[in-house]
Amino acid sequence: MSEQGTLSHLRVLDLSRVLAGPWASQLLGDLGADVIKIERPGAGDDTRAWGPPFLHDAEGNETSESAYFLSTNRNKRSLTVDITREEGQKIIRELAARSDVMIENFKHGGLAAYGLDYASIREVAPRIIYCSITGFGQTGPYADRAGYDFLIQAMGGLMSVTGRAEHEVGAGPMKVGVALTDVLTGLYASNAILAALAHRERTGVGQHIDLALFDVQVAALVNQASNYLVTDKAPVRLGNSHPNIVPYQDFPTSDGDMIIAVGNDGQFRRLCAVAGCAALADDPRFASNRDRVRHRDVLVALLCERTRERTTQDWVAALEAAGVPCGPINDLAGVFADPQAIARGLRVDLPHPAGSAPSVASPIRLSETPVEYRRAPPTLGQHTREVLSDVLGYDAEQIASLSGRHIV
Repeated sequence: MSEQGTLSHLRVLDLSRVLAGPWASQLLGDLGADVIKIERPGAGDDTRAWGPPFLHDAEGNETSESAYFLSTNRNKRSLTVDITREEGQKIIRELAARSDVMIENFKHGGLAAYGLDYASIREVAPRIIYCSITGFGQTGPYADRAGYDFLIQAMGGLMSVTGRAEHEVGAGPMKVGVALTDVLTGLYASNAILAALAHRERTGVGQHIDLALFDVQVAALVNQASNYLVTDKAPVRLGNSHPNIVPYQDFPTSDGDMIIAVGNDGQFRRLCAVAGCAALADDPRFASNRDRVRHRDVLVALLCERTRERTTQDWVAALEAAGVPCGPINDLAGVFADPQAIARGLRVDLPHPAGSAPSVASPIRLSETPVEYRRAPPTLGQHTREVLSDVLGYDAEQIASLSGRHIV
């Protein structure tokens, strides 16, 4: 365990897999917690098989470590346990009694059959913070349904406001390019866990956290949800345009596209000056943001005529100099080659049994207790003997017996 991390005094027992739960536990691990990842013997987390691409070793040979798994499992120790067997369940209960947090994303009621649900774990670990992540939560008519990010993006309204506008070619609902609902759920989960730990510090009382992807997705609609609640009118897809701000979207250039993100009237006036159409800032149709939203189509068409005249690089240089928020539309090669990404160290390379595993740096920058990259994502069962010995005090004979019977 880290001696420096903010959460170095905590142990997290992680029975989750895929993304939402592992994202939460990786964040806690980045902050110093000792995260023990429980995996199925011989198979492990589902995402270990989600490839290609897979990590290559120092000789260039493909390994069995998927890029997907690597993205969300650093700073963890892997312990393989068959929780369907009584002795495996005993190991989990013993670990829970020595842990501060337990995270699971089994279907509603799925762990009760193994005596690993909150009610059962609370008997051996009354102070534990037990976080359950499901598609639809522990209550309601959908509680027993499986929940996947893509499905929740649809049911939770995100796809109704994502994609090209109805009058455009290629119109139709579109999911976000990453499993954003899972990621947001992981972030909400880690926040909830920290809040519950703060409560326990004051009261000594643990608690159960019921977190649903569906709830998170609806909450994350932010202004779009508020727009509906205020008007009773469902927002529509606007492509890359903003429902409440204009101009705030992509614009064509002579060699590609760029983003202009005008957030106030002063920025709009400066944009018009740089674009050689200063009169637009005094046009009553465009004088305020309220006016620009009402006359969106007319204004955007006029601006597009101008933006096509120069390259993306020329526009970005000129607009940045004038204090108008703008930028290129980077692919991932462009992102990691960007001077800002390099200066901020957004790529980190971690020692791995295969040689080295690349990872995206945590965005959390703490002045006194910075994030530590202590462990690369583990190979399957890499720390089984270590955890059983160091945490539970099992001797070599006990471990050999459990391994021989495929319990661990």
